[in-house]
Amino acid sequence: MEQKNNLSLILKKGIELKSSGTTGPQKKIYQTPYKLRNANKIARECQKISPKSKIYTVCKLEHAGGLLAQTLPGFEVGAHIEIEKFNAYNFCKRIKNFTHTHITPKHARAIMLTKSFQDLNLKGVWITCGSEPVEWELITKFVKKGCHFMVNWGMTEIGPCAINTVFKDIDAVKDYKKRALEGTLMGDDVYCDTKIEKGILHVKGDISVFGNNWFDTRDRVKKNETNEFYIQGRLI
Repeated sequence: MEQKNNLSLILKKGIELKSSGTTGPQKKIYQTPYKLRNANKIARECQKISPKSKIYTVCKLEHAGGLLAQTLPGFEVGAHIEIEKFNAYNFCKRIKNFTHTHITPKHARAIMLTKSFQDLNLKGVWITCGSEPVEWELITKFVKKGCHFMVNWGMTEIGPCAINTVFKDIDAVKDYKKRALEGTLMGDDVYCDTKIEKGILHVKGDISVFGNNWFDTRDRVKKNETNEFYIQGRLI
């Protein structure tokens, strides 16, 4: 009950979240209720989250991915949510009880190393993966298990569901790989305004804490001829 009360309070008053710290010291970034409502709407839209969804949260709620990718969007519409510290063995054992989960590539690699992964059937499960670059090998391994696998890019400042691609079958993975650029896929479904200046991605929109002011992500990004974004590193 306390956890639900906390989530209700976040929707009303917003929350400060720490940035990842990958490009410098961690910063506290305030998420306004307006930004959260808009981000929640997009997260539900692109991940097909509804009141009937069952969400398995294994990422820390102190970070944007854990709180904002699925937990808060699902809570806002009354979806079933269970929050648990990540354990690869438990994940394989429990995941078929849920419709949605959000993991990092580090989590995905740990899951792949379990004995259970070989026989794991993920049909009917939506897995969103982000927070770090998502390699093709990882995408391929999970899509072969039957899940809908969403490669997602976002930051504490925007999103977390800002740019992504959903893979539903292995043929789609092969098709994307044929035209892939150097780096790792960010996605081609875009939920914010974007521009690339001197090779650096800038973003703005209602899902950004900066609203309609351009935010310099410091991510080095390129697009291919079919408008798929690829991240090629970050400015330090």
